[in-house]
Amino acid sequence: MVCFRFSPVPGSGLVLLCLVLGAVSSYALELNLTDSGKATCLYAKWQMNFTIRYETTSKSYKTVTVSDLSTATYNGSTCGEDQNGPKIAVQFGSGFSWVVNFTKEGSTYSIDGISFSYNISDNTTFPDAKDKGILTVYDPVRFRIPLNNIFRCNSLSTLEKDDVVQYYWDVHVQAFVQNGTVSTKEFLCEKDRTSTTVAPITPTTTPAPTTTPIPKEKPEVGSYSVNNSNGTCLLATMGLQLNVTYEKVASIININPNTTDFTGNCHPQSALLRLNSSNIKFLDFVFAVKNENRFYLKEVNISMYLVNGSVFSIANNNLSYWDAPLGSSYMCNKEQTVSVSGAFQINTFDLRVQPFNVMEGKYSTAEECSADSDLNFLIPVAVGVALGFLIIVVFISYMIGRRKSRTGYQSV
Repeated sequence: MVCFRFSPVPGSGLVLLCLVLGAVSSYALELNLTDSGKATCLYAKWQMNFTIRYETTSKSYKTVTVSDLSTATYNGSTCGEDQNGPKIAVQFGSGFSWVVNFTKEGSTYSIDGISFSYNISDNTTFPDAKDKGILTVYDPVRFRIPLNNIFRCNSLSTLEKDDVVQYYWDVHVQAFVQNGTVSTKEFLCEKDRTSTTVAPITPTTTPAPTTTPIPKEKPEVGSYSVNNSNGTCLLATMGLQLNVTYEKVASIININPNTTDFTGNCHPQSALLRLNSSNIKFLDFVFAVKNENRFYLKEVNISMYLVNGSVFSIANNNLSYWDAPLGSSYMCNKEQTVSVSGAFQINTFDLRVQPFNVMEGKYSTAEECSADSDLNFLIPVAVGVALGFLIIVVFISYMIGRRKSRTGYQSV
């Protein structure tokens, strides 16, 4: 845990801030604000990241993920005063800032609104961006919580506006803390309340790193889709099996489509399918267009809880799988492996995807993977060989029959 102590902020006293490093580029932020009497007035602990889509000078679109909050500072965070309520202000990276405001009304307080700003002039984060300057998105959340309750939401929550998607999880926050003591009464978000009735998927683990995980049964095939204003824009059908290695322990997890939620978005040059469940915060499949006439799986991101409570997170935006022409779908009935990293692979079964140019909510003609193509080629070859063998057997039988008939009619 790395702690920061700043000089007194007017109206709020000393500010003590702690940053806890999470797993694999996932950072848990923890903030404890104290008033002039050194009593806690606001407490928050949460994780977040962002995806931003922008237009380039070549009129194509790119999507970047912002998840490194290790450089976070908290200038402007305050306990509030008579005119203004409490506020959390976070600055990180190259020109990113995130602000959340709180208000109080009667016996409740509200997470009033969230503002996120980014500097699209930063060529390192936004190479070849068409627009320049600082852009801001604002979402009036206005979520009400009883006073003297701490709000908790371990489940993944998203805010999507314009070209920005904000992701939050492991959220614990209490504004207007009474008597300087953070409450033990929890007010749960709706997803946490519903997820408590869902039994978590328990992965099978091996006792030693050199032991191969016991193969699990073939996962159930799920059907997923993404809609936009024009109707269905992405289709995916697949059985998914996750292979995770964490701290030298290997696990195999089958995704159950019956307990899995899915969302996403579609753009001219990119498309996203996001899955999440009780133990998977998010599993992202990001598709992209290349050479203006083909699509492929470019990126996979995952953040999930393991059986021991640890958070496992991996991201790879330099993949090249499931390549097919635009206007068609990609299909592979045989088992395939998407290698995201040395510690994470995805096995797919009965796969079919079409992330672009979906017409009337139906798949277009499929381009088959090489494994299926080889199988389709071998079937007629095998049939031909069998027929050839049968012809040879019939011919040999015929010749033997003729020889026997000749020996039966010898002259006297």
